[in-house]
Amino acid sequence: MCRHLAYLGPPVPLGRLLSEPEHSLVHQSWQPRRQRHGTVNADGFGVGWYADGDPVPARYRRDRPLWGDPAFADLARVVRSGAVLAAVRDATFAGSDGEAAAAPFASGPWLFSHNGALRDWPDSMAALAAGLPALDLLQLAARTDSALLWALALHRLHQGDDLGTALAETVREAATASPGSRLNLLLTDGAAIAATAWGDSLWYLSDPGAGRVVVASEPHDDDPLWCEVPDRTLLTATRTRVALTPLKEISP
Repeated sequence: MCRHLAYLGPPVPLGRLLSEPEHSLVHQSWQPRRQRHGTVNADGFGVGWYADGDPVPARYRRDRPLWGDPAFADLARVVRSGAVLAAVRDATFAGSDGEAAAAPFASGPWLFSHNGALRDWPDSMAALAAGLPALDLLQLAARTDSALLWALALHRLHQGDDLGTALAETVREAATASPGSRLNLLLTDGAAIAATAWGDSLWYLSDPGAGRVVVASEPHDDDPLWCEVPDRTLLTATRTRVALTPLKEISP
């Protein structure tokens, strides 16, 4: 279910990250190599990026396959950024939310994506949803499991949690409420990245000397620097550091 990628490093054209590599996110939209659930990510896509001096990212999202959007090639050629989060979508359920359901979701300085699915959605999450402030529920980006996970993580960010804590606690809550869910979450504020491996593949490439890190569902090339993240793990990263923290097993 979906593929996503986050990058921090020297400014590069979006195409250098998303379309030029042999196994790029564009390629993964129709032929992922390591996706464990689903085969084609053609239910929408999105890319968010940060410009120098502006903490609020821009986004470009569509409800069509990434390979079928002629405007994306021009965008990817001319837009440069040192902080990017992008995703291609394989919808859990067909729906009418269109590009509103495509990651990355955004609020203030944050960009968020979910690769996975909540089991027994939406019934399994009713209690957790009821614990959110009413305004948060009214402002859900879409009627999807990913949008609710974003609302849960965003609530924690607004309460002062750092990126890693917000994701780890959201995963623990969701896994307890909905055992068997797949909860690969990805979050950035343009300066750091947090991600969870919970039910699907997650990899990272770190090059501290170049001040560059990529966190992705799967490698987009055959660089030997790519490392796989163990399942049930929280990853936190900056341009020069990556840390892996095991997440406690959740008992049903």
